[in-house]
Amino acid sequence: MQRREFLKISSLGIGGLALSGTLLYEFFNSANEDSDGELKRFPTYCEICFWQCAGWTHLDKDKKIWKIIGNDDDPHSNGRLCPRGTGGIGSYYDKDRLKKPLIRINDRGKQSFREASWEEAFDLIAKKMKEISAKYGPESMALFHHGSGGKYFTNLLKAFGSDNIAKPSFAQCMGPREVAYAATFGTGLSSPEPLDIRDTKCLVLIGSHLGENMHNAQVQEMSDAIDKGASIITVDPRFSTAASKSKFWLPIKPATDIALLLSWINVIIANEWYDKEFVELNCEGFDQLKQHVESFTPEWAFGITTIEPDVIVKTAKAMHDASPAVIIHPGRHTTWYGDDTQRLRAVAILNALLGSWGKRGGFFIPDKASIPHHHLPAYPKPAWTWKDTVDGKYNLVDLGLANVLVDTSIPKKTGDNSKVIKGWFVVGTNLINTLPNTTHTLKAIQNLDLIVAVDTMPMEITGWADVILPECTYLERYDSIRVSQNREGNIALRMPATKPLYDTKPAWWMARELGIRLGLKEYFPFKTQEEELDWELTQIGSSLKEMKQLGVKKIPTPDHNLYIPKGETIEFNTNSGKIELYSSAIDEEGFPAMPVYTKHPEPEDGFYRLIYGRAPMHTFSRTANNPNLTDLMDENTVWINPKIANLWDLKENQYIKLKNQDGIISTFSIKVRVTERIRIDSVYMVHGFGHADKKLTQAYGRGASDTEMITNVLIDPIMGGTGMRGNFVTFITETV
Repeated sequence: MQRREFLKISSLGIGGLALSGTLLYEFFNSANEDSDGELKRFPTYCEICFWQCAGWTHLDKDKKIWKIIGNDDDPHSNGRLCPRGTGGIGSYYDKDRLKKPLIRINDRGKQSFREASWEEAFDLIAKKMKEISAKYGPESMALFHHGSGGKYFTNLLKAFGSDNIAKPSFAQCMGPREVAYAATFGTGLSSPEPLDIRDTKCLVLIGSHLGENMHNAQVQEMSDAIDKGASIITVDPRFSTAASKSKFWLPIKPATDIALLLSWINVIIANEWYDKEFVELNCEGFDQLKQHVESFTPEWAFGITTIEPDVIVKTAKAMHDASPAVIIHPGRHTTWYGDDTQRLRAVAILNALLGSWGKRGGFFIPDKASIPHHHLPAYPKPAWTWKDTVDGKYNLVDLGLANVLVDTSIPKKTGDNSKVIKGWFVVGTNLINTLPNTTHTLKAIQNLDLIVAVDTMPMEITGWADVILPECTYLERYDSIRVSQNREGNIALRMPATKPLYDTKPAWWMARELGIRLGLKEYFPFKTQEEELDWELTQIGSSLKEMKQLGVKKIPTPDHNLYIPKGETIEFNTNSGKIELYSSAIDEEGFPAMPVYTKHPEPEDGFYRLIYGRAPMHTFSRTANNPNLTDLMDENTVWINPKIANLWDLKENQYIKLKNQDGIISTFSIKVRVTERIRIDSVYMVHGFGHADKKLTQAYGRGASDTEMITNVLIDPIMGGTGMRGNFVTFITETV
């Protein structure tokens, strides 16, 4: 399979985008042409997903946004945007966009709002915040955020006196991975992950769907690696796009991944296939690990995972043959079964044994530029934070946990209620579809005195807000300089290509205006964001003027080493200063210092494990209304194995409803896809569909919501994340 063909499959075909409208058709017919002098381009970086690829926004002769193309100097994109990036124009032209500030006029959840001026909206919010602070303390305000706007509201909340701030992308996505790698190597992986995929000889994808999650640079590098003969090993109950490009597909029984990982470790140690020099120089706890995994043989794992012993041995040998140019991919969405930190510990240990850390074709040592920020007054010290509400748990976590903030918003029936959250800012994240156990989230909402939603679209969460602040899209605003790790330090500028449509505003301006009303002006010293950006860029010898021309600037650190020289070692930021195969940090918290397999519940007769995932043209629930991207996929389907479909007499394209183990029935029907590409004990659906807000005219009622079905939440005891794959569904074929 050649690189060109893989990229076509992984993005569902570039040609498919040309069918979505004239704008995108013209883009693909002129993407490589120089400007004819009548077009203008403006630097940006994409906000459609967290990869934030840098590009150029072009205007036509009428000064309307025409196309977005990649910036050739950007290591996130290498000049090529994915379907989401090129389709980002749809977020600007979406007729369903929020257009003016709105204030609730009825009970929460009834979707009754009136238009308001910005001044009235800000005055109301400031008044409510002051009332909450006077009665409960400033700590009773919390922030949930995703995307660029969260930085500005983080500054506002901290200046106000609260550090109850969380990104759902941590506790509901990559938190277990970050904690596991910090416990092993002394550092998390951050984003983009420092994976040297372009030079790898063996890439192991265990629950990582490259080509469907569209981590742009990683997909491109995987294509390069395939062209150079790299072995791909995919572990997945589903025959994914990546599985179709793999030398080995291991259709593992769900919830048994740790057993497979422990067996791989067993085989690699027993056959002395580990990197002896690397382990001796850099690792601590090898003898304890060797003893720990002695009984986890391939035969033992076969009885749990259904993966044949000889396949376990062959794949372990493929890793050994490639080492140290081997990557067991750490994944991104890692909150599965509640023992997720330990599962990712096993992944980290495998990478360490194979010597891939700091080695070409494994994990490189990332470089990152530094942008000085204007000195602000010290933030007031909060009297309490979310950590004071969890009885000493989650000490290895530095970032906020969104699910704990929700828990803290529900008063306890007995005991101390002095630490309670009474107000939420929700910035750029649709909590109703993001957090599992929607009923619990709504219970918390009903106990609040204030909810402010900042968004570009009328998502489900905005229907529960007291005040809605309409943010302009990323194509209409400045944002902070993108500073990201990569092989070379680099920065990228986002600037508006046109004035904001309607009465929408940037989050930077919103946070500053609220700060002024709250008496916090000293924390917002610049009058305009352009002024702030130019000040910051001047500190590193650049300027806003220069970055408008370049878009991306590489700022490599002198003498930075991407790799650890052979035979040398570095100091790791762990308790021992070594890579800890036996984690002293986890041991100190009272948990097993090495991963242990725990059997998980299985579905009852007639129920099937619910597995959810991504599609290359959509980002969670955020893009389900984007008119350019819905042309490519306007609803999800439920994948069902033919044997199960025959058992239930289900037909291809038949609409059914789903019911989970707790009796919850999906609000909307979903189309059946009968396919051999899913195990008989599982079903699969793409996340982000089944929107219930009628204001989303492209997305309302299209497909079913997997979030509705996730009511059994498995909390990771080490880091507090929400495991969401312990839910099971059955089928309802009659009209409900």
